[in-house]
Amino acid sequence: MQSTANTYNESCFMLSSLIVSLTLLLGQQETQIPPVKTSVTVLERVEQESPAAITALDKLDIAKAPGVNLDDRLRLVPGFSLFRRNSSLVANPTTQGVSLRGLGSTGASRTLVLWDGVPLNDPFGGWIYWTRVPAEEVDRSEVTRGATTSLFGDRTMSGSVAVFTRPAEALRLSLGMEGGNRGTMQPSAGLSHVKGKFGISGFFRAFDTDGYLIVPKERAGRIDTPAGVRFVAGAVKLDYNTAKERISLKLDILAEERANGTPLQTNSTSLGTLGANYSRDFGLASLGVIGYHSRQQYHQSFSALAADRNSERLTSFQSVPSEATGTGGYLKGKPGRWNWTTGADLQRVEGTSFETVVPVGLRVGGGVQTQTGVFAQGDAKFGNLQLFAGSRGQFSGRAGKFFQPSGGLAYGMGVFRWRASAYRSFRAPTLNELYREFRAGNTTTQANPNLTAERLWAVESGLDYRGELFLARVGGFYKEVGDLITNITLSMTPTAVVRQRRNAAAATVRGIEAEFEKRYKQFRFETSYLMADSRFVTRQRLPQVPKHQGSAQLSWYGPKTLLTFSLRTSALQFEDDRNTQMLPGFGLLQMSARQDLFKNLKATLAIENMADRRILTGFTPFPQTGAPLLVRIGLRWDGRI
Repeated sequence: MQSTANTYNESCFMLSSLIVSLTLLLGQQETQIPPVKTSVTVLERVEQESPAAITALDKLDIAKAPGVNLDDRLRLVPGFSLFRRNSSLVANPTTQGVSLRGLGSTGASRTLVLWDGVPLNDPFGGWIYWTRVPAEEVDRSEVTRGATTSLFGDRTMSGSVAVFTRPAEALRLSLGMEGGNRGTMQPSAGLSHVKGKFGISGFFRAFDTDGYLIVPKERAGRIDTPAGVRFVAGAVKLDYNTAKERISLKLDILAEERANGTPLQTNSTSLGTLGANYSRDFGLASLGVIGYHSRQQYHQSFSALAADRNSERLTSFQSVPSEATGTGGYLKGKPGRWNWTTGADLQRVEGTSFETVVPVGLRVGGGVQTQTGVFAQGDAKFGNLQLFAGSRGQFSGRAGKFFQPSGGLAYGMGVFRWRASAYRSFRAPTLNELYREFRAGNTTTQANPNLTAERLWAVESGLDYRGELFLARVGGFYKEVGDLITNITLSMTPTAVVRQRRNAAAATVRGIEAEFEKRYKQFRFETSYLMADSRFVTRQRLPQVPKHQGSAQLSWYGPKTLLTFSLRTSALQFEDDRNTQMLPGFGLLQMSARQDLFKNLKATLAIENMADRRILTGFTPFPQTGAPLLVRIGLRWDGRI
């Protein structure tokens, strides 16, 4: 099985190389490649130059990638992955932590995800509810790999993802309806208007699917049922804009229910977040302030499964209320030869896991986390040379105090830009890791109130080439992580596994990454590759981290047609810290199409896993499988009314 998967992956990479070689031989292209993104956006009017490797995606980049939720559309970015291989379409929310560059994750992200400046990371557990963000209403996204700036603190060990909502437009209305196999339906709507200095925008999205089996069909028992999700999400945003001042207020809500593969294993979430930001230009400096408050209620039921998978019994039921309040202030100097940003931020999180254990009784765990940080980041230009330096002091309560310095340089010469940086970073354990136990099938993962914070230091370097029609970016990195929090196997039998979150021995990550883009007339070819050798000091590989990942995408832009074929590949990885449960490599073919029918009316088509390949996603200890062939067609009207 491993040999077959490796042969398939090698064929996919050879196909990618052949396509890029052919496109490099072709001639001129009408649409030039935009400049390489060199600054990290904190708020709409607060940016800071950085020596990081930043992938910027615009509306069209996001629209042409198949996938219901944004996480599936970001998987073509080098090294972007969730804790498990499953899509957020069926994955339990607690496994939707983001990893970049092979650093790995537990359920909690080691990547900070911001939506209009407000953290999307769950306050209790650190994972991401991707169902909150409608891809059609996203204006752009920035994926910053590495903690090369001190502007952000906790949860940025592997980088950050910034998502920005589509700005309000005068009398704009969008209506969409998608349907597909496996009973999939997705209605959506968006509305915005601008009147003078004021703007209002909002969206609504609902989704329902029958889902699919997440175990091999031939081995499924009577209790195995399709896993899936149904949800309703919406947001409303108010803006006030002048030449020097901006005020924004946004409320977003989510209600979702998930079936996790058996009748007794379900979970549901209801949450709401109110966020506000203010920015003003004073001439010599500009000010940005952001604040938010989030409340959430999470419910989860667990069961023990019979070995023949023909019966199950309820083992526990959890109810987890949590809330988070945060604020941050940024003062940025006027752009020039010397650039600087300084400020402070604060976040307070409170949450408790109330677990009814059958038949023992009630188990309660939780608490309060308060983190405060002060930071400064700057750069200076000396001809073609640009130097960077930053510093952050973080105070994380029982997790301790941290000093997070960063430094780097960039040297530009014509179409080339060389960048290098060194930095330290950290991640405090979440309340979920400290206090909440959970099950996946017959695998139990215990909490650990004695966890300490993870600490990282890293160096990286890269070279960017940007021509009019061709872009190439290559780089390498080395990271050392101390006190890495991972799931340590305590016992394993054919019918049950017990693990506990622990601070493991140190780990190292060595890697190289590459991105290429070529444009020719109406064609655009993009490919990326990541090699990340992620190991504990004992030489075992980090769980859930493949050594090789790659993607290739070929798009054709017609006057009224957009057609995209993409290939995503991943080498083998391991489910467990002992490297005994291997998940073979895979390759996925996908396509999407968009056709203008009339003014403002478009037809859409998305096909995921075109070859209907079976992908092994985990063991519980029973094998788990990923998404089969998924097809969706739809109509979308988007324009002025």
